[in-house]
Amino acid sequence: MKQRLVVIGNGMAGMRTVEELLSAAPEKYAITVFGAEPYGNYNRIMLSSVLCGDKTIEDIVINDRQWYIDNGITLHAGENKTVSRIDRKNRKIYAQDGTFAGYDRLLIATGSKAIIPSIPGNDLDGVISFRDIFDVNRMLSYTKSHHKAIVLGGGLLGLEAANGLVLRGMDVTVIHNNEVLLNRQMDRPAGKMLQTELEQRGLKFKMAAKTQQLIGDDNGHVKAVRFEDGSQLECDLFIMAIGVRPNIALAQEAGIYCERGIVVNNTLQSYDPSIYAVGECIQHRGDTFGLVAPLFEQAKVCANHLSNHGVAEYSTLPTATKLKVTGINLFSVGDFMGDKSCECIHFTDPALGIYKKLVIKANKLIGAVLYGDTTNGNWYQELLEKEEPVSGIRDALIFGKAYV
Repeated sequence: MKQRLVVIGNGMAGMRTVEELLSAAPEKYAITVFGAEPYGNYNRIMLSSVLCGDKTIEDIVINDRQWYIDNGITLHAGENKTVSRIDRKNRKIYAQDGTFAGYDRLLIATGSKAIIPSIPGNDLDGVISFRDIFDVNRMLSYTKSHHKAIVLGGGLLGLEAANGLVLRGMDVTVIHNNEVLLNRQMDRPAGKMLQTELEQRGLKFKMAAKTQQLIGDDNGHVKAVRFEDGSQLECDLFIMAIGVRPNIALAQEAGIYCERGIVVNNTLQSYDPSIYAVGECIQHRGDTFGLVAPLFEQAKVCANHLSNHGVAEYSTLPTATKLKVTGINLFSVGDFMGDKSCECIHFTDPALGIYKKLVIKANKLIGAVLYGDTTNGNWYQELLEKEEPVSGIRDALIFGKAYV
């Protein structure tokens, strides 16, 4: 008799766990999946490629509905199939339309929600986040009939949205609350080089800006944004892209222990031993997650334990940053700012648009920022993860692996 595995969330982390599980123990579970979007499993990180026209929605589907049928998986997908309650006592989950399923093991992979700042006017028409296919389709429809867009957030997501809208012909301004773009991933020199390159592509920027309110027209549609310095910018479309937070409401209501995310141990198990969690909804040793590499590693470890092979343990490694904008190469990993106890090695070639910075502490590489030439990014990341002494190769380190 197969055990019952129910998965809440049809995104990348949950379905990668299912794929790993099908590979490790294909006959162990009868699997049921609940997803809030009316699609199979798609690659969310490629939404920016759909927005800018490099790919279609069909191109980014990872597992279509036939895949679920072929693997004997029951898929409940669509808004009315959103799970509304977990009954831990009776080990059942219930969707909004009353659909329910019993479980022996439950996997929560509810992902994250876009942060919507409490700016007056954030409920106006034309104010949207950049999170899923629905958001992308709304943006694409706006590009056909509207002209001026403002993107709030100069992080990875905001820049990818802004670039896509510029390529679709819109006049786009990015508002950022810091003086440096990608300030969590880049230092000032790299951030300024990135801004210059994006300006050459048609993007505009208002940096170190504090948004005061969104202003609507007589029909309740956004028409402008006002800043604390009294200035205003017109817009027909306002995109919120300032980050995400773990989607833990369902777990909290069920009494599963959460802090910023669903707290899990090294086997991705929650405080309820029959419930596991992976992806952007979790918190592991104080960390939450927003990039895909750690999610896939979590999926592998979780599947290992669900299949009763039970030897793998998840540990958080430094995750590298890359921007999905064609023709722009940037890479950062680890502690790229350092402190007084650190030593920094720099290389700059303004004519070629190349900037490199390596941060060394106690004879080990602890951080790197690369702009323009990211060839050695993976090598630097390996050195950082392995914590290998670099004294023997220090003189040539900035030039890359081929020179050491």
